[in-house]
Amino acid sequence: MRVVVQRSKEAQVVIKQKVVGQISHGFVLLVGFTEGDGEKEINYCANKIAKLRVFSDSDGKMNQSLAQVGGSILSISQFTLYADTRKGNRPGFSKAQTPQLAEENYQQFNQQLRNFGLNVETGEFGADMQVSLQNDGPVTIIYDTAEL
Repeated sequence: MRVVVQRSKEAQVVIKQKVVGQISHGFVLLVGFTEGDGEKEINYCANKIAKLRVFSDSDGKMNQSLAQVGGSILSISQFTLYADTRKGNRPGFSKAQTPQLAEENYQQFNQQLRNFGLNVETGEFGADMQVSLQNDGPVTIIYDTAEL
């Protein structure tokens, strides 16, 4: 499982010219799954992200979590996080989890984040989405459960 976390001042996802998810400040998550990913990886990433302290405290240090600053999450499924670019110029996606299982895992991951009391907005799994955000910092953190 790979999750790219971007701290943002605002973000939204649009599908067919309609805003389907929007946050004012918090995290934009790009979420991808590979074969073998399941509950263990989901729990690990949800726990790490829910407790991630990258928001400034009163001393200007990155020491506060999303909940402490009243932020939200915009979670976007992105199978292209598992692109294989070693050969040629066209990436292969055979390492991405099958769509049916990936969608189940994506929904479970978002629910796990909600179980921490976080507001989670989403795009639509498998849809052509336009995601816009104002990256704050910029701060970008990558979680990859292959490194566990």
